[in-house]
Amino acid sequence: MKVLHVIGSDVNHFECPWCGCNDRDRHLLLYIEALGLASRFSDANVLHVAPEKTLRSFVLDQRPSIYLAIDLAKKPLVSSQMNVENLALPPQSVNVVIANHVLEHIDNLESALSEFFRVLKPGGLAILQTPYSSMLRSTFCDPGITADAARLEAYGQEDHVRLFGSDIFDLVEQAGFKSKAVEHKQVLAHIDPKRSGINPREPLFLFEKPNSS
Repeated sequence: MKVLHVIGSDVNHFECPWCGCNDRDRHLLLYIEALGLASRFSDANVLHVAPEKTLRSFVLDQRPSIYLAIDLAKKPLVSSQMNVENLALPPQSVNVVIANHVLEHIDNLESALSEFFRVLKPGGLAILQTPYSSMLRSTFCDPGITADAARLEAYGQEDHVRLFGSDIFDLVEQAGFKSKAVEHKQVLAHIDPKRSGINPREPLFLFEKPNSS
């Protein structure tokens, strides 16, 4: 993973001992603040996949109309068990989708992206953070890699099923989305990444469902 310069969680600067926020959540919240995206959660229908404690608290503080936290498994922060490859939600019923470090776990990526696009309202946003390597021209996924040790070696974690490459933007846009991705240096140049414990090479994977859809 070091050789491929994979951008994901920094295990050396992971969790804040004071508030429990990890590096990837800190970075995402900084992006949201810098872009003024907090207002997009207010009075909105928000779908949060595999909810994280810090992000969940932040979204709820914005007073969404509906906050639906889903996961395959029954967990303390989950309000409904649901598979992202087949969401039990009406079309165009969601304003914002948050899938923070989720796509690398999903078997059928095309189905999940299609479902996110289906349930989003026109103009809706999808936040799709995921580990990736800009050195890889194509996303690496081999269905023959099933053992935990092999997945760890190939993808960097035992429960990952792919390692995204620089084609990640094309993969998401093929589902109909328009990329609104931004880089750290574009909006967070004033933030000291070392002091904040974040990776300045991690972009915000922000996508929008076009209004014409």
